[in-house]
Amino acid sequence: MQLFTLGLNHQTAPLAIRERVAFHTERLRSALAELTRHEPVKEAAILSTCNRTEIYCALGEPEAAFEWLAGYHRVQPQELQPYLYTLPQAEAVRHAFRVASGLDSMVIGEPQILGQMKEAARVAESAGTLGTLLNKLFQRSFAVAKEVRSNTGIGTNVVSMAAAAVKLAARIFPSLADQKVLLIGAGEMIELAATHFAAQRPRTMAVANRTLDRAETLARRFGAESVELRDLPERLPEYDIVVSCTASSLPIIGKGTMERTVRARRHRPIFMVDLAVPRDIEPEVAGMDDVFLYTIDDLAATVREGIDARQSAVAQAEAIIESQVGSFLHWMKTREIVPLIRQLRESAEEARTREVERAAKMLARGEDPRVVLEALSHGLTNKLMHAPTEALSQGGEGDQSLKALVARLYRLRARE
Repeated sequence: MQLFTLGLNHQTAPLAIRERVAFHTERLRSALAELTRHEPVKEAAILSTCNRTEIYCALGEPEAAFEWLAGYHRVQPQELQPYLYTLPQAEAVRHAFRVASGLDSMVIGEPQILGQMKEAARVAESAGTLGTLLNKLFQRSFAVAKEVRSNTGIGTNVVSMAAAAVKLAARIFPSLADQKVLLIGAGEMIELAATHFAAQRPRTMAVANRTLDRAETLARRFGAESVELRDLPERLPEYDIVVSCTASSLPIIGKGTMERTVRARRHRPIFMVDLAVPRDIEPEVAGMDDVFLYTIDDLAATVREGIDARQSAVAQAEAIIESQVGSFLHWMKTREIVPLIRQLRESAEEARTREVERAAKMLARGEDPRVVLEALSHGLTNKLMHAPTEALSQGGEGDQSLKALVARLYRLRARE
């Protein structure tokens, strides 16, 4: 198989499964090196987000990639199998274009996925695993996404995860202007959440992060306070709304911490949104009284409310993608035939060189130039016609496909 995509996403796997096969950014290069070093995969790129983990491969076998993925994350293959999809060639191309364009996202048309795909390509390139085929696939995906956004309304009225979080919070609290908001993390998702919550003019806002400098940088933009992550257990009771999205491999807020927080708040409700994969907040917290915990999957119903308005744009986007899939597959077929074309031209050039050398020797002996030209043309004709003539002779009368092919190659018309 030349090109395929192996993965799972929010449509095929629950959060509990997705977080088990998520890749942390700092480990992506080493993971790619391991995949291409020990398995029969020549090119590879990994896209790992809150909603999906996908391996884009060229010149490899899906089974090998699947076994590597399960082994890398120490998950039994039978546990992953029901949730995985393997997309060969044309389906893989179509999928990449749809993902880049935001058509395969939980929030249709969301723009963040394009940046995440670009980062996946950049990491693969730096790891030395982004070859000609995958590089072309990603670059074409980016171009298709740009065309979709330029020519359709797919990006209008997008309901983001951050906007959905604000909408849910408004169902818990009569007025968000009276609430204190804590944002944990300093990445793109938290930045979006900060933008949406700041628009509601909450009583106070704070940003907590493992690296205080990053927290301070983001906090300054929104007039918020910066908090060190190590102070979180003591500071949590102060906040009514908590939104978390870090790159931690383990939960940073446990049930014990939340039990102490609820007691300190004297059972005033606290609204929490966990946008991280793997999760930042232990799942058991959801069962506690006075705590309203939502995960990224829980927000799905809210963000789907805005999908109907974009269905016409989706149809337009799908049409653009379909035409571009055909174009890319044509490029792939052309690329496959290039070595044969090169070999054919080299063979013809070799025949030409020999006949020219022979003609030059004849001229050097003083032979008539017209005779030399005739000999040159006859020699070239004989050499170039030898292979197809021999194939036709050996093929026999019954080989109609060969005859049709030769007639097509040399543009011959049947004589009446």
